[in-house]
Amino acid sequence: MQPRNMSMSGVVDLAAVKAAGEAKQKAEQARAEAVRRGAPPAAAGRLVFDADEAGFEADVLQRSAEVPVVIDFWADWCEPCKQLGPLLERLAAEYAGRFVLAKVDVEANQLLFQQFGVQSIPAVFAVVAGQALPLFQGAAPEAQIRQVLDQLVQVAEQRFGIVGAPVSAEAPGEGEPEPEQPVGPYDEALGLAHEALDKGDLGGAVQAYKNVLADDPAHPEAKLGLAQAELLQRVQGVDPRAVRKAAADAPGDVQAQIAAADLDLVGGHVEDAFGRLIDTVRRTAGEDRNAARVRLLELFEVIGADDPRVSAARTALSRALF
Repeated sequence: MQPRNMSMSGVVDLAAVKAAGEAKQKAEQARAEAVRRGAPPAAAGRLVFDADEAGFEADVLQRSAEVPVVIDFWADWCEPCKQLGPLLERLAAEYAGRFVLAKVDVEANQLLFQQFGVQSIPAVFAVVAGQALPLFQGAAPEAQIRQVLDQLVQVAEQRFGIVGAPVSAEAPGEGEPEPEQPVGPYDEALGLAHEALDKGDLGGAVQAYKNVLADDPAHPEAKLGLAQAELLQRVQGVDPRAVRKAAADAPGDVQAQIAAADLDLVGGHVEDAFGRLIDTVRRTAGEDRNAARVRLLELFEVIGADDPRVSAARTALSRALF
């Protein structure tokens, strides 16, 4: 299952859903009726909710006139879904109403699966004012997902005038306040890193993560964040065609293979990135071999030690080295 590059390259109409204008009109009518009854508007619902075919028009289409709705297509048997789903839920809480997350079980909602043209899961779309934006397919680093969500919010504001609305993380009737979360010693520094990522300031994010690691070299969030930010920093502004051509033309050029592996990983081709560097380790010696090995270990940090692809690549690396 190879994820596609994450992109906000265009808005595509869903053939099987209502037009944006009709969705917006119905949403406005629903809001007016809610106000008349003294009930909260639809956007005051939960940040994360399950969506199905029966309620899709009301829960997703009409709601998308008030707030961008991100759709996570998943299934219980999908292992990458189990990693991506909790991440999206955490980001939905962090973005605090700038988007809401609809979870669609593809096993129970085959029609939606087909209408959105989903080829494999996990797959993530957004609906804004009744129109669909394809976001990404497959697992991806958190830093990239944040960039796509930021673009989604920007598109919603600039193209459709939708700025989101206050949303409660609790279900209706669960109005008890959440217990205060303990403040960690590095929350401020990590917050600065997240803010820098939101602004596209990769250098600032890298430095913020390094500040944490200078005091706590084993801090897991800072290690992961630094690896992801440095990867994005390395590929920023490069010409993908030129990088891949250089790697294809010179299989023995270690730096060319390392640069191509970075692009592989950013594009979601995890096994390709790992395989390229393992082959480079196998073919080389001395400083060249060490350079490829070190970059491979850095890419392991981006994906995470618990990922089965990392475990398999570690075994292959050991065989290549010894």
